[in-house]
Amino acid sequence: MKIGFNEATTLKNSTLESDLYLCNEVGFDYIEIRIDKIKEYLESHKMEELVNFFNTNRLKPFAFNALEGINFRSREQHEELLKELNYLCNLGTTIGCSTIVVVPSFDVGYRTVTEIKDNTVSVLEELASITQKYGMRLALEFVGYPNCCINTLSQAYDIVASLDRPDVGIVLDCFHLHAMNSRVEDIYSLDPEKLFIVHLDDAEELPPGILRDEHRVWPGDGVARLGEIFKALKTIGFDGIVSVEIFRPEYWQWEPSETVRVAKEKAEAVLKRYWGDEG
Repeated sequence: MKIGFNEATTLKNSTLESDLYLCNEVGFDYIEIRIDKIKEYLESHKMEELVNFFNTNRLKPFAFNALEGINFRSREQHEELLKELNYLCNLGTTIGCSTIVVVPSFDVGYRTVTEIKDNTVSVLEELASITQKYGMRLALEFVGYPNCCINTLSQAYDIVASLDRPDVGIVLDCFHLHAMNSRVEDIYSLDPEKLFIVHLDDAEELPPGILRDEHRVWPGDGVARLGEIFKALKTIGFDGIVSVEIFRPEYWQWEPSETVRVAKEKAEAVLKRYWGDEG
């Protein structure tokens, strides 16, 4: 299993340039690139520098994170989404980044589950008709907040399974799985080919529905059912990318080198404990 680093973990205290160097130094396999960070990077660097870095180092790009609020947009907002998608597709094909994480909308009003599914399927079909031209994929990430229109694993997978496209899958975030009481047992029903990324993180001991990103903690330091999650992932034959993603303000105060080092150590410890020598 390959280990990735999501730049949300150093969101406020580092840059893409620094993250690339540090992640490569400690031995991460992949990096999930924040869209805001790569735009900032390209203000003062040439694209060729990024291409050369990935061509000459162990660390590789895996996903852009993230296109947010993809469904129930106004026409003008939807056009902006398509513009951003095409921009990312061009970036991705240039630097070898194959996947774009997409996040559902919040506070959409009293939409039924069927309305949410129909709208999201329609949007994903349109987005995928663009990304397939570039050989790229979309990974839908459910968010375990009550006001997110797609907030459980089963709901997200139902949408993706109904599309039945090899280039559209899901992100399983351990924190979000825990945050809205998604059933760990539902992992056993997943097609591993449709599970593109696992976000590795943990959660403080707060009730479902209250947890927010700032309540994430290092994997193994919280109460999320990581052992059960990884047992299920191993059973279904998942062999993809496990990426550390922590949105915790406390960790943003650390030196980036310390944050990246601890992220790698915590991830390896969890994988060794719950995955064994294959980790």
